[in-house]
Amino acid sequence: MTREGVLTILGLETSCDETAAAVVRRHAEESGGFRGEILSNAVFSQIREHAPYGGVVPEIAARAHIEHLDGLIVRALEEAHVGWDDLDAIAATAGPGLIGGVIVGLMTAKGIALARGLPLVAVNHLEGHALTARLTDGIAFPYLLLLVSGGHSQLLVVEDVGRYRRLGTTIDDAVGEAFDKVAKMMHLGFPGGPAVERTAKTGDASRFHLPRPLMGKPGCDFSFSGLKTAVRQLIEAQRIEAEGELTDQLRADIAASFQATVADVLADRVAHAMEMANLPEGSRRFVVAGGVASNQTLRARLEATAAERGYDFIVPPVKLCTDNGAMIAWAGAERFAMGMEDGLDISPLARWPLDPTAQAKPGAGVKA
Repeated sequence: MTREGVLTILGLETSCDETAAAVVRRHAEESGGFRGEILSNAVFSQIREHAPYGGVVPEIAARAHIEHLDGLIVRALEEAHVGWDDLDAIAATAGPGLIGGVIVGLMTAKGIALARGLPLVAVNHLEGHALTARLTDGIAFPYLLLLVSGGHSQLLVVEDVGRYRRLGTTIDDAVGEAFDKVAKMMHLGFPGGPAVERTAKTGDASRFHLPRPLMGKPGCDFSFSGLKTAVRQLIEAQRIEAEGELTDQLRADIAASFQATVADVLADRVAHAMEMANLPEGSRRFVVAGGVASNQTLRARLEATAAERGYDFIVPPVKLCTDNGAMIAWAGAERFAMGMEDGLDISPLARWPLDPTAQAKPGAGVKA
């Protein structure tokens, strides 16, 4: 075991299409604070496996996790220069996510915990994203969080480890899913988010006006289903007008117009959330996490929104915005430091909201 005040945690992430293992350390400081340290962060991306289908295929993802997870665990330990006896606990994503993948990671962690006599910490995948800024920037509670990814669009006040107050969520599709679907409509490739962003760089964002769902409405919920439909209708109309496939410039202009629309909607919803959160001046910190946080156009717009309202703007490094093992290891370390651990009878969950008291939104799918 490590020296007093230092926790060394192995974390496993298998909730979607990244297989990941990482080792992190949480250093307790005499002042009562803490410091995070990433010793290793091994990720296997399954993009090639899913690209022919234009999206993530759950069965393929689960098989890939089975094939690669053991090797990634060995690699994570070797790169961290630690052995099994140096670990204080093992953490694994227990949900939400594609249930086949979640089972692979959680069962692997259970086996290791049993064989090595290590405590097990079951981590909510969303909590991994929510706490990443504490690992990278050491920020204190509370803070406002925008969690945006392929499966999730939420605004929450992060009050403490395990304490989250949801202010708004999507009533239909997540913003990352909208990016993926728009990319698929224009044959831009997979994953869709980076493909749309690349295409939009040479486009005219003012060429096409698209609807901005819920913009200006009370609250801070999201809706992207109607926007996707509007983009599909725009693409079909432009194909008819062009008498064939879209030109590269048309694709770029549509992508740029769509991206600018999403930026407007996110900025509006975030501004409302800042009013609803009503955080005191010393706690006005705004964190953006999740895969969509790597989009530079959206980041710039959200940073400007934060600055206008006196909020510090914090985004983890790009490699920690997408799914990774370090965020799971860190969330496990945060929980374990508070005396939280789980039995080997813990079950994997396809749905697991961060704020269980929040009312489910009508029409919302499995993206809790």
